[in-house]
Amino acid sequence: MPVAEIKSEAPKKFTPYDPAPGEEYMNEQQLAHFRQILLIWKQELMEEVDRTVRHLQEEANNFADPADRATQEEGFNLELRTRDRERKLLKKINETIENIDEDDYGFCEACGVEIGIRRLEARPTATLCVDCKTLSELKEKQLGG
Repeated sequence: MPVAEIKSEAPKKFTPYDPAPGEEYMNEQQLAHFRQILLIWKQELMEEVDRTVRHLQEEANNFADPADRATQEEGFNLELRTRDRERKLLKKINETIENIDEDDYGFCEACGVEIGIRRLEARPTATLCVDCKTLSELKEKQLGG
């Protein structure tokens, strides 16, 4: 049985955006670029869901040996947990596409500065700039640890 793959990273199959000198941040071309990345990522996740459904249907065997049955069930549980994480990611992708539609994309929710094209290409659903994200993680670590 294949191990469930987590598609938590943006797709790697895109050409990085190369802004022209003095180009306005989050202009129509940049927004279209990120919409395309998000749509590709969404499609990849949906295809993975379809593969999981087919796999669960095809591999569902009623093993007589309890150890074999337990192994299969554990594998299915791992796949389902992974798909649940991806379901949450799909929701975030859809919200990000809505932000693009509303021309409210690419700026930090905490401080309002530009998040940056390269950061958004690495994590298109990012809502915080690097500094605010780092600060958020430090606060979380202090409160949790």
